[in-house]
Amino acid sequence: MSSPVRHYLGGGFDASGVPFPLVDPVTGRTVGAVPEASRELVDQAVAAARTALRGPWAAWSPAERSRLLHRIADGIEARFEEFAAAECADTGKPRELASTVDIPRAVANFRSYADLLAGRSERSWHTPTPDGRGALNYTVRKPLGVVAVVSPWNLPLLLLTWKVAPALATGNTVVAKPSELTPGTACLLAEVMDEAGVPAGVFNLVHGRGPDAAGQWLTEHPGVDAVAFTGASRTGTEIMRAAAARLAPVSFELGGKNAGLVFADADLEEAVAGTLRSAFTHSGQVCLCTERLYVERSVFDVFAAALAAGAKALSGYGPMVSAAHRDKVLGHLERAVADGGEVLAGGGVPRFGDERDSGFWVEPTVLAGLPEDHPAVRDEIFGPVVHLAPFDTEEEALALANAGPYGLAATVWTGDVRRAHRVAPALDVGIAWVNTWNLRDLRTPFGGVKASGIGREGGDHSLDFFSEPMNVCVKL
Repeated sequence: MSSPVRHYLGGGFDASGVPFPLVDPVTGRTVGAVPEASRELVDQAVAAARTALRGPWAAWSPAERSRLLHRIADGIEARFEEFAAAECADTGKPRELASTVDIPRAVANFRSYADLLAGRSERSWHTPTPDGRGALNYTVRKPLGVVAVVSPWNLPLLLLTWKVAPALATGNTVVAKPSELTPGTACLLAEVMDEAGVPAGVFNLVHGRGPDAAGQWLTEHPGVDAVAFTGASRTGTEIMRAAAARLAPVSFELGGKNAGLVFADADLEEAVAGTLRSAFTHSGQVCLCTERLYVERSVFDVFAAALAAGAKALSGYGPMVSAAHRDKVLGHLERAVADGGEVLAGGGVPRFGDERDSGFWVEPTVLAGLPEDHPAVRDEIFGPVVHLAPFDTEEEALALANAGPYGLAATVWTGDVRRAHRVAPALDVGIAWVNTWNLRDLRTPFGGVKASGIGREGGDHSLDFFSEPMNVCVKL
């Protein structure tokens, strides 16, 4: 890692706290340490953020904040290779993935919200009054205040900046807590913030675990006005309970057990290639990855054989982020086999004959033959595992895809444009891709339904969440 793991609060860096080990998922070796923030340090970070709300930051115009976001984006670009190296060191993901997705997207997050902010306007109305003189009503949007941003380990920089950028754009102050497993790019971001001229206390960073530690202390803190969180649905439930006690607004992007539908009229070669991406990108450790795939029965065998062959041929994938997560994924696979599931590809731990054999690896795995209520089909695995099952009718396909507690994303593979427009809106998800996967426009709404989240991020949706509309009425 290019920079030490440090907290950042009130415009200064702080390395205090009892350290815990930072482990390289590729080799399983301890490569550093993360300082555990104390409750007192979390209090200091929140206090610094609250003080900054009343400082010069409160007087910054939207144009000034827009220019600041562009400077932050410039700073990330200037240290692109450092950010890519830190992302790979923390997560074990391939360098190509970090360099083409994670770091460019972090830059785009700041630039897109800078541009949206610069072009945003408020609404006004001329209101008739009994005396004929009228009134002018107009809206202004005000920051929520101190925002806690809690981000996960799978896309550490991308998802952190996805929330920090609109929070700062709308004039809030931020206390961020990244995953304890992946602190590297958050530390670099704090350095970039400092160099870009972010006023003291506007952006703060604390490190630590979640339960009974920095994550819980931050989200429960009475000085925090809103919480933006990406992570497990169970953790989201706990955060929502804490926020409800003070009626703090929350924005949650939570888990998923995403379905894919492959119809017989699809371009099967394209569908196989797309599913290899949607199931195994970052070894399945992306909230949008496909874990359940339903294939029309007439092409099921051909598709399953092609997908299994593609999974066996995959190379250059990364490990699970931790030993605990690897063991969770392997536990699902062991139970699936014990309960009669068929392993079409993978199913075990790869062997490399080098130091990677001590890392946290799982083979890309294709399963079939399990009932719909099996944990491997019902529960989020968040690993390189996809289960295939056949369907006979469009109605059955929709019923299968919509079953279960999650509703984040889905894919539809079909050559019939009418079917595409019929099926995609009928899916109980926040986003449906037709003949593609993870093609994003940052202006569009992003989020899930059911246990997959609350609220929408992206474009004006994020700017609206991080600000409160106020009406001003002037009698003329």
